[in-house]
Amino acid sequence: MKRLLVLAAVLLGGCAMVKSKVEPAPVAVQAKPVQGQLMDANGAPIERVAFRAGVSSATVEKLAKAHGCTGGQGAGLLTEPGPVEVYRMQCENKKVFLARCELRQCRQM
Repeated sequence: MKRLLVLAAVLLGGCAMVKSKVEPAPVAVQAKPVQGQLMDANGAPIERVAFRAGVSSATVEKLAKAHGCTGGQGAGLLTEPGPVEVYRMQCENKKVFLARCELRQCRQM
């Protein structure tokens, strides 16, 4: 009797495997560039980050001014707010000033 139950379980388990379909692996689709979108040297789209002020924006702006970077909207927060934040500021001379602030202590990157 035990052998019959084991045999039935094996047969039913095997039947379930035969009926299941194997899904094909997803194919990577390359995003088509939008008209007027900026591209890097490899053809990948460049993401635009909206300006967001953070708790250390004023500190980073003063630090940038001390390093000869003035103008623009000011220092915008790139990362999520938290103990470690990264700020970006566009200078008048088209250079970019980056700063890393850890617990509101900021340094140029």
